[in-house]
Amino acid sequence: MRYKRKKRLSAQEYADGIINGNRIILSRAITIIESKLPADVILAEEILELILPHTGNTLRVGITGVPGVGKSTFIESFGKYITSKDMQLAVLTIDPSSQISGGSILGDKTRMEELSNDPLAYVRPSAAGSALGGVNHKTRETMLLCEAAGFDVILIETVGVGQSETTVKGIVDFFLLLMLAGAGDELQGIKRGIMEMADAIAITKCDGDNVHRGKMARASYQNALHLFPPAESGWAPKVMTCSSVQNEGLDEILENILKFEKEMKEKGFFQSNRQSQNLHWMHETIDNHLKRAFYTNESVEGNLNHLENQVIQNKLPAIAGARKLLELFNQTRTEDDKDMA
Repeated sequence: MRYKRKKRLSAQEYADGIINGNRIILSRAITIIESKLPADVILAEEILELILPHTGNTLRVGITGVPGVGKSTFIESFGKYITSKDMQLAVLTIDPSSQISGGSILGDKTRMEELSNDPLAYVRPSAAGSALGGVNHKTRETMLLCEAAGFDVILIETVGVGQSETTVKGIVDFFLLLMLAGAGDELQGIKRGIMEMADAIAITKCDGDNVHRGKMARASYQNALHLFPPAESGWAPKVMTCSSVQNEGLDEILENILKFEKEMKEKGFFQSNRQSQNLHWMHETIDNHLKRAFYTNESVEGNLNHLENQVIQNKLPAIAGARKLLELFNQTRTEDDKDMA
């Protein structure tokens, strides 16, 4: 049987399909966004420019948590609660990538089977790749495509808590931290920096014999939050308990998120925060393009292996190797500028 290749759509066709809520075209557009092929990079930029006027009306929520906290289980229960309110939901999940093979399992759609089959929900797993910070390199762009598709809420599930698990804070409106009760010394179980960035903390698995421990952990975390300096927005993070199995506490979490959105919009912080995020995104994109231009430069590529070996064999200081490569890069760029003139 002969494989029939899908027809290549134009940027306008992708944009029209996304704006009209076509899930298949949305998925294909996200694949284009995540592609590293030069032609796809250009097409992705064209699609983003076309859909940009239709973005910005979606509530962006980042969700992270300690290992074993049950992020996927929580997101499925919380997601179903959101769709039960007739709100359209997009869930972007980030799976860790192997540092050896670079592959990812991408099993979140399997773990969120009921939510994946919900007509008001859209679940899209992506690989973290080499990106740090709990998201992948194209999470922002994917988020914009989902906004243009008309979703009311976007949940971004990160890889998990770590020292670099901070990037997601810079792309969402609300940052929810999931924690466990009765797992040793709770206050030592997570980096302080993550707690300081959280807009709310939810203690999961508070059912059965764990209810009492959950209440104690809630009090401990709330007291700990009082020791942190107040947030720039003036928002006081709240600690809540929930059970994904018994669907308890989910209403309080959603109410807290919607209250945050309302208050921040009234203060003007909501929009100013998004403007700051967009500016940071632009500068981060410049950094990424410069890094790519550096490593694809002919002079750099031609001397990289030799200088790397010099550094590995301790024949050349790392800082000197970096300087030599930068000089080669700058020299090539200067020659190119002269040729253009």
